[in-house]
Amino acid sequence: MSEQINPLWNHFIRAVQEEVKPALGCTEPISLALACAMAAQQLSGAVTHIEAWVSPNLMKNGLGVTVPGTGMVGLPIAAALGALGGNAQGGLEVLKGVSTDSVEQAKALLNAGKVQVKLQEPCAEILYSRARVYAGEESASVTIAGGHTRVVQITCQGETCFTLDEQPQSDADDPLAMLSRTTLSQILEFVEQVPFSKIGFILEAARLNDALSREGLTGQWGLHIGATLNKQRSRGFMAQDLGSDIVIRTSAASDARMGGATLPAMSNSGSGNQGITATMPVLVVAEHLQADDEKLARALMLSHLAAIYIHYQLPRLSALCAATTAAMGAAAGMAWLLDGRYQTLSMAISSMIGDVSGMICDGASNSCAMKVSTSVGSAWKAVMMALDDSAVTGNEGIVADDVEHSIANLCSLACQSMQATDRQIIEIMANKAT
Repeated sequence: MSEQINPLWNHFIRAVQEEVKPALGCTEPISLALACAMAAQQLSGAVTHIEAWVSPNLMKNGLGVTVPGTGMVGLPIAAALGALGGNAQGGLEVLKGVSTDSVEQAKALLNAGKVQVKLQEPCAEILYSRARVYAGEESASVTIAGGHTRVVQITCQGETCFTLDEQPQSDADDPLAMLSRTTLSQILEFVEQVPFSKIGFILEAARLNDALSREGLTGQWGLHIGATLNKQRSRGFMAQDLGSDIVIRTSAASDARMGGATLPAMSNSGSGNQGITATMPVLVVAEHLQADDEKLARALMLSHLAAIYIHYQLPRLSALCAATTAAMGAAAGMAWLLDGRYQTLSMAISSMIGDVSGMICDGASNSCAMKVSTSVGSAWKAVMMALDDSAVTGNEGIVADDVEHSIANLCSLACQSMQATDRQIIEIMANKAT
């Protein structure tokens, strides 16, 4: 007989299941790779050339990031590899298990000038990619919009063979809409009372992201921030303590992911770095406390749900670095493990809003690991303050007396004034690319 639980809790569980998924590589170039793989699947012959169009925000997050298994950065190699070796049914793991032959063929197609990626202008969608793949005179096109894997149209030889006919989802059926109308205190009640059997699946986030962290500590990936800090710590330049463990192990996972390691991250809200940031600090603290799997699972659910809860109030991609909001989730998870009081986690989140709320997103790249390290460092500092009943107060800046109001203030900045910042960042990056 199945366990009966609060109906709202089912929405919380579904929200995590929808927003916390494995992803191989940065999700923006991966979205384009998926469009190319699906288009290539429609063709009977070998791929001869590719044309693609992407939204400005997707371009921003694809210019400087390494595509797994290639050693190359950018959207063109992602498009070529998706078309030549991608798994059209793989979703965010479209490039999982691609062969070395496919990589070489993709590079050859690129070197022959047969891959073009352009800006879609105008473009109302923040997340948008359209790929037209050719096999000689034969062609197929796939459009993804409104989500990294949300296919809205497929055409074959100019004829539309699929159009998404998505019925509007009522708020009562939409777990994210339901989540947005709840509170952090309700999320905490769920985390503490839901049967472990319902949330044990979240432990996979710890397994996947810890594997990335261990790979990052080899020092072969990205800016190798985690490995560098670990080396400098062994020289006595950093303390050997829990705080440095959090920063080093979380940064290392981001190093590996952004540097092109062929290991999946467990993502959050469509971002591997957000998933890493919401996972690794909580795992490190849980290991320090020798917490069992149930305790870890509850802390991870709190962290990931809080991160989703905050990020859902933001544009999917914006000028606000979402590693900061994911780290607010991690602050909640760590505070709960160490103290368990709602007041402590809410104080920690408010202090983070007073600390790192202005960090910009200037596209996905190896330097994301720097922002991840800054964000989790802020989270740990905020938790330490909260454990001493200290926090940024409602008299300071955009922080309010109530944590929910503080979050709303942060999100209004990202949704309104930071949109102009986003356009300026994209313009600067586009000028660099020409």
